[in-house]
Amino acid sequence: MAKVKKAYFCQSCGAESAKWLGRCPSCGEWNTLVEEVVSKLVETVKGISAGTSRPTLIDEVEMEQVARINMGSKEMNRILGGGLVPGSLVLIAGEPGIGKSTLSLQLTLNRPELKTLYVSGEESVQQIKLRAERLGGSGSGCYLLSETNLESILIQTKVLRADMIVVDSIQTLFSERVESSPGSVSQIRECAVRLLKYAKETNTPIFLIGHITKDGTIAGPKVLEHIVDVVLQFEGDGNYLYRILRSVKNRFGSTAEIGIFEMLGSGLREVENPSEILISHRNESLSGVAIAATMDGVRPFLIETQGLVSTAAYGVPQRSTTGFDVRRMNMLLAVLEKRAGFRLAAKDVFLNIAGGLKVTDPAIDLAVVSAVLSSNLDVPIPAGCCFSAEVGLTGEIRPVPHVDQRIAEAARLGFKRIFVSSYNHKISEVSAKGIEVVTVGRIEELMRKLFGKESE
Repeated sequence: MAKVKKAYFCQSCGAESAKWLGRCPSCGEWNTLVEEVVSKLVETVKGISAGTSRPTLIDEVEMEQVARINMGSKEMNRILGGGLVPGSLVLIAGEPGIGKSTLSLQLTLNRPELKTLYVSGEESVQQIKLRAERLGGSGSGCYLLSETNLESILIQTKVLRADMIVVDSIQTLFSERVESSPGSVSQIRECAVRLLKYAKETNTPIFLIGHITKDGTIAGPKVLEHIVDVVLQFEGDGNYLYRILRSVKNRFGSTAEIGIFEMLGSGLREVENPSEILISHRNESLSGVAIAATMDGVRPFLIETQGLVSTAAYGVPQRSTTGFDVRRMNMLLAVLEKRAGFRLAAKDVFLNIAGGLKVTDPAIDLAVVSAVLSSNLDVPIPAGCCFSAEVGLTGEIRPVPHVDQRIAEAARLGFKRIFVSSYNHKISEVSAKGIEVVTVGRIEELMRKLFGKESE
């Protein structure tokens, strides 16, 4: 009987080691090496050929116009760069329960004229049928297959000659050529390479659903993200209805695109105008509420920022944020304390970004400062005002990019005034039509123009 050879593989980068190590010598991560069985492949996977066996001068390469596949979803088409490219390998990753399977099944139901093979290694065909009925789509061209064996899946795809394939999920597949268990580094790498080979040779687009680890990274080797053509991250808070599909990698389009969906009982609904949903419509004016004109990628939208300042009830002041970096809020509070003279060291400060979204755009700084000042003074911000600027450590109001697009979005939603940095370059008259652009250079100037008073 042949001796079984074992080795240790890093779950983060896929590096191989002959013995167990506490820290991976390749990527430096701790406690990521896992023991796996190593076996010689019966048949080596051939490389992907572009149809030529000799070097070709780049000027002599003939370009063919590739017709992209319409996915039946404006949000998905924009994220993919205008549609799905034939022969591409797309990875959709996200937390459990965020809606990855719902999104992938909805994509197949949106195009019933395409012959689609939906492969699930986590659910039976009856369970998928129940979800399809809940989504209410027509599945005339959708074929279901509950299988985890990669060789069996490839046989069925060749027999069916599907126009599109969905695999849910890549971590559940296993190949008979590799003796390790499903979800291991070796299995994920082997299955992904062979699916990529099939996609390029047959010009069939494939969607892969991927799991993530507890720290938010995609489960499996990092090489998985290098192999695929497109990586889409599905984000959102399970306690809220909104989901963001973010393009992390795209060989055929921009990575600055996002799509916003709303999770309903009947599936995911596209949110074409997120600004109107993320802003509360109330009749009375309340203190501590400011509207920020932010951007995620190349898409501008307005979002409500809520601040609450109160006396510290337990002696030690609390600092808590939802959807915003607490360290950045502490920095902004220190700027208000040092540069503007506001005494906030002995007060509790709470900050909330409406809708459950996480905002990292620095342009939200001015809205955060305005919400905190409004709550501290207990004076509502005048109706029809929004903010878009970054706050520096010296108390100056710094400019942000794409200010014309932010101003145009605010004007389109009916806002009357927008506060921006006085250091911005010349603002287009077209974008500022119908809205008053108020420029401020320092926090003290913001106090005078917003509340009509000096700092306390």
